[in-house]
Amino acid sequence: MGNSLCCSASGERLATAARDGDLGEARRLLELNPGLAKYSIFGGFNSSLHLAAADGRTEIAKLLLEKGADVNSRNICGQTPLMHACRSGHWDIVQILLLFRCDVLKVEYLNSRTALHFAAEGGHVRCIRLLVADFSCGASVSSKDGAQEGSIPKSSLRRGYDQLALSKFVNKAANGGVTALHLAALNGHFDCVHLLLDLHADVSSVALYYSSSTSSIGAGSTPLHYAACGGNLKCCQVLIARGASRSTENYNGWLPCDVARMWGCHSLEPLLSPNSDFTIPLFRPSNYLSLPLRSILDIARDCGLQSSPATSDGDDLCAVCLERVCTVACEGCGHELCITCALCLCSTSKTTPETDARPGSIPCPFCRNGIVSFVKLPTFPPKELKLNQELSLCIKCSFDPHDLRRTAIACKSEFLKNT
Repeated sequence: MGNSLCCSASGERLATAARDGDLGEARRLLELNPGLAKYSIFGGFNSSLHLAAADGRTEIAKLLLEKGADVNSRNICGQTPLMHACRSGHWDIVQILLLFRCDVLKVEYLNSRTALHFAAEGGHVRCIRLLVADFSCGASVSSKDGAQEGSIPKSSLRRGYDQLALSKFVNKAANGGVTALHLAALNGHFDCVHLLLDLHADVSSVALYYSSSTSSIGAGSTPLHYAACGGNLKCCQVLIARGASRSTENYNGWLPCDVARMWGCHSLEPLLSPNSDFTIPLFRPSNYLSLPLRSILDIARDCGLQSSPATSDGDDLCAVCLERVCTVACEGCGHELCITCALCLCSTSKTTPETDARPGSIPCPFCRNGIVSFVKLPTFPPKELKLNQELSLCIKCSFDPHDLRRTAIACKSEFLKNT
């Protein structure tokens, strides 16, 4: 990984620049030795990309990747830069790593956790939205009584929607059987729990063991047991609304209401009681579902993240940033944006369209209609280069440029006529 003595000092300087966000220093070092992008510091073997991802240094992370840094590099614990970004909640770093085709399925060595586990534990719902983008363009949402439903558009199926692969990824269990839903419920992150349930997270999965601090939850506990320990009312409500059973006992014979009582969450006991008549509210599909995210990611991977800057007054500027040329259009309403603004819109928007659009559509910033996909605008043909009249060839030369002798005679005769 480039840890030879000759590049040790420069590599340490690059690691420091990545940690401190010194873009100028990082650029100078990489111009002198591009191989430093793969350098790993001694100790934890965190590469400069790991450090940039952990501290949210977006421009430095992009620079390192452009210079050849391994997007899936591991430290001594088997953690990738994607895991560091998800643990810290830097969704913009996650976005950059996805554009460089990082592997979201990799697991760490210690606890076999994926980047999804880190994002769910920290409550970083935007990171979760990005992590599942390559698995789905949307999700079907259903409640216990069938009152809440979402539909998967046929265009999403044509673009490779794979519900089985998505379900396997979302329900991937770390050591002890802990899933991302367990971690989000334990820490009371309602938005993460809501989104994971809409992405087919299993409410009946059981965890054997997580950590010594939560050992009193008991082995064989469901996400509802973990939510009862966390004490968040809305997490418990949405789990029950999506099919979690209040009568499920763990291996110690404890119900979710027993766990809530042991952890001092007495306000949850009326809701979690097996014979409870507590009214469960209806939950609409999560505002963090994003139908068009995969389409804009694919376009950005093919064309690059940065759109070309405007070259003349005739260029169609993006009405959002007023800096870059429009390169994509909303499928349906047809409004045009640049790739950067469209990608940011799909990654950050959490509001629902004003119209009765399908779940997961993103409201257009101009007309508020739901966007389900983006399409790439046709490339404009290059402008025709006009030759200077004084330097242009005569008609005979342009017709027969290869016969030099005959061309020279023709040019000479034409010159004599004009004189």
